[in-house]
Amino acid sequence: MRPGDKVICVNDKIDPDKNEEIRRDFEIWITRDKEYTIREILDNNGIVTGVLLDEVHNFPKFFKLINRFQEPAFAIWRFRKLQYNATPAEALSEVEELVDVEEEQLIKTK
Repeated sequence: MRPGDKVICVNDKIDPDKNEEIRRDFEIWITRDKEYTIREILDNNGIVTGVLLDEVHNFPKFFKLINRFQEPAFAIWRFRKLQYNATPAEALSEVEELVDVEEEQLIKTK
């Protein structure tokens, strides 16, 4: 995954033992089955890769674990990249090709 990718949330569950911490750090939480756009990917000192989303903005906080202020990031494993089969231009091109083939078939059958 990379910035700009469309993703879908596959896990919005919060472990009961981390509920208080999560509620303190995140003003806005993610929703399962909702589509998002990756704004930024954060390494978090190799602890856990996190993502920031275009659709969700939380206030930066100080995190002792990584020893810095940053916007709280959602664990990347909570998301799956959406796979679109084609861009609109590619889809149009495929439709035009199908029309051409059908026209050829009509000519051959006459």
